[in-house]
Amino acid sequence: MRSPLPLAVAGWLIAGSLATATGVAVIGLLGESLTSSAHRPLSAAEIDEALAAATPAITAHPSPDATHPTAATHPASAASAGPSERSGLISTEGGTAIARCEKGLVTLRAWSPAQGFQTKDVDRGPDRRVRVEFESEETEVKIEVWCSPSGFPVHTVDD
Repeated sequence: MRSPLPLAVAGWLIAGSLATATGVAVIGLLGESLTSSAHRPLSAAEIDEALAAATPAITAHPSPDATHPTAATHPASAASAGPSERSGLISTEGGTAIARCEKGLVTLRAWSPAQGFQTKDVDRGPDRRVRVEFESEETEVKIEVWCSPSGFPVHTVDD
């Protein structure tokens, strides 16, 4: 009488080989359609064009308060914002904030700490003045924002 073990091992090897070959063939067929030219990398010129179209122009808007020499930023074209609403991007070593002035009140729309920093405290408004504080092990950065008479966010940075 023969032992069924060699026959069982041979069966498992044949079944495993067939399953592997079938899987490789199916992945090869599906993979080609998944990685077709529709998902090709962008060229450097296409990246520059997309960034130019998506990035608003930013210009400096001086602070109306001479004791605060820090400048705020606002979009050069206020056409996208209504006459009573204007936004500005504020970048510091501690992080970045986006503020918006609307009807004389300022609101922090978003904030993000820089690498190595965390958000310590936020007063997002809307109010006459708002603030966000970022801290790291060595540094603390406080951004305070208010609306200028012309309706754009202006800020100070204290670190």
